[in-house]
Amino acid sequence: GVEPVRVVRHDGSAVVVAGADGTATRPIRSSLPPLAVGDWLLVDHESIVEVLPRTSLMQRRDPTRGGAQLMAANVDRVGVVCGLDRPVKAGRIQRFVVQVYDAGALPMVVLTKSDLVDAGAVAEAVDLVERASPGCDVQVCSVRSEHGLDALRDFVADRTVAFVGESGAGKSTLVNALAGREIAATSAVRKGDSKGRHTTTARELHVLPGHCCLVDTPGLREIGVFTDVDTVDDVYADVTDLVDDCRFNDCTHLSEPGCAVLGAIEDGTLDRSRYESWLDLRAEAEAAELRADPAARHAAERKFGRLVKEAQRLKRPPTP
Repeated sequence: GVEPVRVVRHDGSAVVVAGADGTATRPIRSSLPPLAVGDWLLVDHESIVEVLPRTSLMQRRDPTRGGAQLMAANVDRVGVVCGLDRPVKAGRIQRFVVQVYDAGALPMVVLTKSDLVDAGAVAEAVDLVERASPGCDVQVCSVRSEHGLDALRDFVADRTVAFVGESGAGKSTLVNALAGREIAATSAVRKGDSKGRHTTTARELHVLPGHCCLVDTPGLREIGVFTDVDTVDDVYADVTDLVDDCRFNDCTHLSEPGCAVLGAIEDGTLDRSRYESWLDLRAEAEAAELRADPAARHAAERKFGRLVKEAQRLKRPPTP
């Protein structure tokens, strides 16, 4: 017969799965779709029979091949971990938040290592995150002082939660603190720039008592967004809600007179950095869509070619 199991570790050619009878290793057949940590499978005594439908899937653009790189499946919430011992970068946070919403999960920005900075620096970081990602929950914590850990325990209770962020942000240390024991390897960060080594080298799901599952992921140096334009626009609804008030229907929101988006920046109701992030992520999503759709890419190339020819024609001096 077959039994349901969950992927707790992905080792390339095989996965470690957990079920009612404990853990086991199953080879990945070439006929199977790509698997992710957190996937639910049906297996028999020696092989994977079926991959069950996913409720969510977190992925990013593969920095080497350009396609989708699966990060975690069937996660309910994702903690975007940022260490307060280094500058908090709004752009990185916004990219992670878009990824999480695209996956079908709920994000929370987790600012760790609050014991290393003063209250003013904490307040400044929280304000930056809230302006960068309106509506996204923010939690400040310190594993050393245990400040904020109870709120995070509520965040992960009875759920599957993944933690993402750059190396040295404290993801593995946080996972260990929430688990109450050392289940993820940790290492020191460099003093000069607070950068960490990639302590976690593979995505791994840790099953804890009380129906709680934590996914620890390797630190990400590059956050390539793998999503569509509609998702970006949904996440930046505070920007796109202004579009209907633009004077021109084909407004690019770059320089046109009567642009409601640019007007909101001028009167201070829209943060410029958030507007610039929307433009960047939208352009990246459009490029990803073109890569995935050869017909759309060909049409875009033809349109670009026509625009170039038209520009050259307009620059040509008139014939006498």
